[in-house]
This record gives sequence, structure tokens and C-alpha cells, in this order.
Amino acid sequence: MTVAATPDSRNRWQRLDRAGGGLGPDLVLYAGSAAFAAVTAAVSTLPPHRAWGAVAAVGYLVATLVAATQLLVRRRRADARLVGTPARWAVTLLTWAGTALLPLLLQSAQRAAGHAHRAQEEVLVVEDSGIRLADHGTPYLTRDAIAALPADERLLGYTPYQPGMALFGLPRAVVDTWWTDARVWFAVATAIVLALAVRTLWPGPATSWTLWPGPATSTDRHQDSSLLLRGVQAATVLPICALTLATGGDDLPVLALCLLALALAATGRAGLAGVAVGLAGALKLLAWPIAVVLIFWGLTRRAGGRVAAGALGLPALALLPALLVDRDALVENVLRFPLGQGLVTSPAQSPFPGHLIATTLPAGRAVAAALLVAAGVAIAVRLVRRPPRTAAATALICGYGLLAAIVLMPSTRFGYLLYPLALAAWAPALAATSSAKEPTPAEVRA
Repeated sequence: MTVAATPDSRNRWQRLDRAGGGLGPDLVLYAGSAAFAAVTAAVSTLPPHRAWGAVAAVGYLVATLVAATQLLVRRRRADARLVGTPARWAVTLLTWAGTALLPLLLQSAQRAAGHAHRAQEEVLVVEDSGIRLADHGTPYLTRDAIAALPADERLLGYTPYQPGMALFGLPRAVVDTWWTDARVWFAVATAIVLALAVRTLWPGPATSWTLWPGPATSTDRHQDSSLLLRGVQAATVLPICALTLATGGDDLPVLALCLLALALAATGRAGLAGVAVGLAGALKLLAWPIAVVLIFWGLTRRAGGRVAAGALGLPALALLPALLVDRDALVENVLRFPLGQGLVTSPAQSPFPGHLIATTLPAGRAVAAALLVAAGVAIAVRLVRRPPRTAAATALICGYGLLAAIVLMPSTRFGYLLYPLALAAWAPALAATSSAKEPTPAEVRA
């Protein structure tokens, strides 16, 4: 069913978001996140996750106390600035700094000082791929080169990312220090791209960039700003995102670029939306399904070609150098290994239905693959018969589709859930923007 930015749908989201002036959901988010971080610090078997939890639990606890104080103040004076949307934005940004950026910087500094187990494996993989890109022109090792590594190092020899991801490892090729940790650059890219996405969706005139109320439409603007805040919280302070950025981080720039692409779509910038999702696709394969759905959205706006030019062209351009330098190494890393045909198996073994089916049933891998294909076919039929006509509908289809893929894939990670969660939370802000800004097909611009 196509999602439309109807007044009823907007009102439902606004009623949910405005519980306690928005502070009720904030309090639940921060308190639940504090509990999650504390449990992670106590029981996680991964040292980087435990280190994150020890720091993040304090940051979330402070945010919980602030939100509780704001609720108490609001009972006495509902119009106090301390309880308004601007204050909630400030708390969110400070919470992200304390629960994602601070743990990231601490772990980067500790790692640079020689402390072991202060980064997940993907950080090492990205940095090594950047060094290989600088030295050999390709981020990938051949199958023979991986086979020549000691058995316990072969997993790290694989780079199951698109070639663009190696750019985050290039600083490490220059100097080995805390600020060349790939996570630092993941965070910088994420912050910049999310800021662009927020600016694109910001309610009010293009020249207005203020959190404080102005005359006339200040109430509507604050309601839309609150919806946008909820989407930003899902991409930043939600524990699954904060933990991922602090310990591994490679998914966050991809997610941020996808959110930016949808924001650009909501304001009718079809060509730029294609460029943004194309950049995401040049980093990681998970962005490709989002690119496909955005192309279908573009077709409803007579802009499918402009979306496809960036969405498909940029990943193809990123693949071309690696293809020319060593085709077999590219195929080994980005195709054989993710499909389970590498020298070692992927450690992504979260107990979702697809993995459980593949490992417990007779011919389980074939059954899981069939279910995954069936889900893909169902989504494809839906796109052909009823393509999404709004950015909000596009986000929801992407979220549901990725959720289905994540739970049905034989090999997957719990952390990948950050994509459907963030996309679902982003949709209300897109719907609010679409109703005010999204142009007709004839008005769609570059």
C-alpha cells in the first residue's frame, strides 16, 4: 500500500511524538538505551562492545535525568524553553557526543597507545584495504594471496565491501595514529551527511535555520522539527547506531547517505538523490536495494533516468578501477565471499530465521535462499504494480524490504537492523516535508 502524507497519518505521528511534549518518548529512549548499554558493558563477549557500554551507559543515564527534569519542568510551565523542541535537539546532539563520539575517540586513542581489542574486525579490514589501494591500486587481495596467509588471518584478508569503502582507510596509509582510525572518518562523514539531510528537510523557508519559534507558523514548524528530531535520534543515539559507530562504524556513512537521498527525493531533487544513494552504493552492497526503489520512485516523477544515472553510475565507476587492476580479486571479495564460496566463512551468524533454517533443517540453506528469493520477487511485483509516489513510501518499502532480507539471509548481523529502524523513523519527517514541499512530477528538478 502506498504511503501518502495525509492529514490523518501526519496527525497520528504527531500525537505519538507529542506525548509529554515529545519528552515522554525521549525519556523512554534514553532510559532504555542506558539499560542496554549497562547490560552490554556487563555481559558482552566482545571487548570493544564492553568498552562502549561502560562509557555510553553514563551518557545515556545523564540524558535520562535531563529528560526527566524536563518533564517535571513542563508540568509547572509548559512554555519554558528548557522543555521545547530546541532543547530536545540540544540534548540529542550532546547525547550522541557522549554515547557514540566520546567512546569512539577513547577507543581510537587507546588503540593507538597499544591497547588490544579496541576495534572490531571491520575497522582493520577497511584500513588494510586503504593501504592496499594506495600501494597497488586495488583494495582486494587475490584468492591465492589470502590462502597464503596464516589460517587465523584469512578472514581479515577479505574485503567484502565496495571499492569506495577503502577511501576511509587511506589516512592509515599515511600515518598510524589515533586520528587515522577509520572510525574517526566514518564519524566525520556521518555527521556531515546527516547535517545535509537535516538541512534539506528543515521546516520553513530555505533561508530559515533556527530552532526557536518565529511568528505565524512556528507551531507547525516545531511539530515538523520534532518529527525530524525523532528520525535523527534513530540514526544517532539509538544504541544499535551509537554502538556500531563507536566500535565498527562502516554502516553509518552508508545509512546517512541513504537518508540524505530520501530527503532529496522528498524535495524533488531527483538527480541529487541518485548521486547520494549512488555514493552509498559505492561503499556497501546494502545500499543497492534502496537505489532500486528510488529509481522506481523517480519513474513516477518522470525522473527515473536522472536517479539511475547516479544510483547505478557511481557504483559502476567505483568498481571499474578494481576490475581493471585485478578482476579475480574483485570477484573473490565482493561475490564469492559474501555468497559463502570463500576460503573462510563469514562471521555474520546472528540467530535470525534465515540462519536458523540454514543450519538446522535438511537442505536448510536452499530453503532459506528460496524464502529470500520469494521475498525479493514479492517486493519486485509490488514495485512494478504500485511504485512508490512519495519519499515516505519509498523509505518504508526500503525498510520493510531490508528487514525481510536481514531476517531471511543465512548469514547476517544483528547490527544491520539499524537500516530498517532508521528508515522507518525517517519516514514521518519525509511525509511532513512531502506534504509541504514535494513538487509535482512536472516540477521535479535536478
